[in-house]
Amino acid sequence: MTQTAAQYKDALRTVMQPEKKKVLSGFFKSGKGEYGEGDIFIGVTVPDNRTIAKSFREMPLPEIELLLHDPIHECRLGALLCLIEKYKKADEPLREEIYRLYTTNTAYINNWDLVDLSAAQIVGEHLASRDHAPLYRFANSSLLWEQRISIVATWRWIRNGQFDDTLAIADILLLHPHDLIQKAVGWMLREVGKCDKKTLTTFLDSRYTRMPRTMLRYAIEKFSADERAHYMKK
Repeated sequence: MTQTAAQYKDALRTVMQPEKKKVLSGFFKSGKGEYGEGDIFIGVTVPDNRTIAKSFREMPLPEIELLLHDPIHECRLGALLCLIEKYKKADEPLREEIYRLYTTNTAYINNWDLVDLSAAQIVGEHLASRDHAPLYRFANSSLLWEQRISIVATWRWIRNGQFDDTLAIADILLLHPHDLIQKAVGWMLREVGKCDKKTLTTFLDSRYTRMPRTMLRYAIEKFSADERAHYMKK
């Protein structure tokens, strides 16, 4: 029997915790004028959603796409978790379909948790042995979420000691005004530093006086107090 988006929504309703709706709405800034304005939450935790996704790994891509277009945040998250589960077991043609579905639906991957839980696992994984040019197009996009995808996707490569794309995209986004991008860039720079502190300090030494303070604080979070004091002074 074909698994459907409607069935997934039914499964979410069985584990929703209504008391969490207000907390999640505030945490993900869904109020008027905020970056997540209008987003709808029903109160499902990520672990519960992930458990459901594992049981829906056979859901066809058109149904996953329907789920990704749903106005409910946890439905969109569930769709992405399903794509991740599906990608792990997929052959190359299906992996290409999953990647295309993801990258043509970035308007629905529209909050930081949705990006952070999926960009490295799908985009970073898929492009690891392919041309990385799509990430540079995302970095130069006018869509905030594509910009965040571009830097977070490189986490997949940082883990393998490959830093060039992270640093190059960090340079593109270096003066970005939005704190969601500043935090993401700083976070990925910090991950570089965990693997190779010298590479990070070399990058920072010629840029730290220009970087937004939020980005810099995230990047140097693991440094000693004296090192942090040095970089935080202008």
